[in-house]
Amino acid sequence: MNEIVIFGHPALISKSSDIDQIDDYIINLSKKMISIMYEAPGVGLAAPQIGINKNIFVFDAGEGPFVAINPKMEKKEGEIIFMEGCLSLPGYYWDIERAEYARISCLNEKGEEVVYEGEELMGRVLQHEYDHLRGKLLIKSLKRKVRKEALREISLKGFPGDKI
Repeated sequence: MNEIVIFGHPALISKSSDIDQIDDYIINLSKKMISIMYEAPGVGLAAPQIGINKNIFVFDAGEGPFVAINPKMEKKEGEIIFMEGCLSLPGYYWDIERAEYARISCLNEKGEEVVYEGEELMGRVLQHEYDHLRGKLLIKSLKRKVRKEALREISLKGFPGDKI
């Protein structure tokens, strides 16, 4: 079983590529990702977090699990600041500013076109996982001074990455 990669792994800062075909590999990958997400435990997991740079993430903001393949951000509205963490930066939480509402269009694991949207936790999860597919880590959303302090603290803990 794939393990969650942590801060410093190159897959976390690389842009992911679209999935051309939903075959047995992708279906099995989505099932494995759901299992890893729940085991962590977390509410979302993007393929780069297990070292695979493909445009797929899974999530469960209370009504799932759901699979998002080749997602496109359709709309973001509002603004909210809320404490947020990441499975690839275990033990760290910061106040992160995000849109209050988000909507994505994508394919599900059956190849059907679907739309996922929501406010609060759902909106936050959609944006967070979508960012992973673009090679953007949570820490990049911090203001410069806070990010510098966070990077210093992370390097003292011994995470392998110190530059992003």
